Amino acid sequence: MKTSNLLIVAFMAVGIAILSMLGTWQVQRLFWKEDLIATVEARTKLQPMEINEFLDRQMLEDNWPYSPIMLSGTFDHSKEVFYYTTMDKVGAGWNVHTPLKLENGKYVIVNRGFIPFDFKDQAKRNAGQVTGLQTITGLVRVPLTEKPNSFVPDNALDKREFYWKSYDQMVSLMGTGTEREFVPFLVDANDAPNPGGLPVGGTTIVDFPNNHLQYAVTWYGLALTLLGVGSYFLYTRRRNSDD
Repeated sequence: MKTSNLLIVAFMAVGIAILSMLGTWQVQRLFWKEDLIATVEARTKLQPMEINEFLDRQMLEDNWPYSPIMLSGTFDHSKEVFYYTTMDKVGAGWNVHTPLKLENGKYVIVNRGFIPFDFKDQAKRNAGQVTGLQTITGLVRVPLTEKPNSFVPDNALDKREFYWKSYDQMVSLMGTGTEREFVPFLVDANDAPNPGGLPVGGTTIVDFPNNHLQYAVTWYGLALTLLGVGSYFLYTRRRNSDD
């Protein structure tokens, strides 16, 4: 075989190997994602765990995101912040995040739910600014430590508006001038109605995009295409040489 043909075969082999490896990696990711989805779906159906028991048991393990939880305390509505979001059939607005003081003195950041832009002013939703001891049931959420990507706007801390859930920034605003101790997670309240109808709870979206099978088929298909095209090219090259 000519040296040029050997080089073509070598490049084909390398290309097919790389494409096949990428396809195999996507298959592995597919199995991981399917297991994650099944785990989270099963977890969200568990009975809510009381927060003190949760802190004693679950936080020692890597299985606490989306765990159902129940907690009691009093809200400090003066320290609420607003996370930009959208809601089906309603449009864009805010998720209201409010610190809840537990009976043990610690604080939890609670996502109470959705409000339209026009209801950011507390006076317009005064009925929903509940006071006294409240019992909340919801899902544990893992806080973010850095911005997801450069396309997400910076949080407008002077307006208490958030475009990504920076746990440290929320804590800094909610604990200003105090020595408040916050638990290391957030809680999304369930859809139990609030007085006056706002905020609208139950805004958690449990959705994990799973396109790994499509990606795997694409990489394996490219590998087969390279094999077919390369083989045909070598065949025609050899036939022309024989002529």
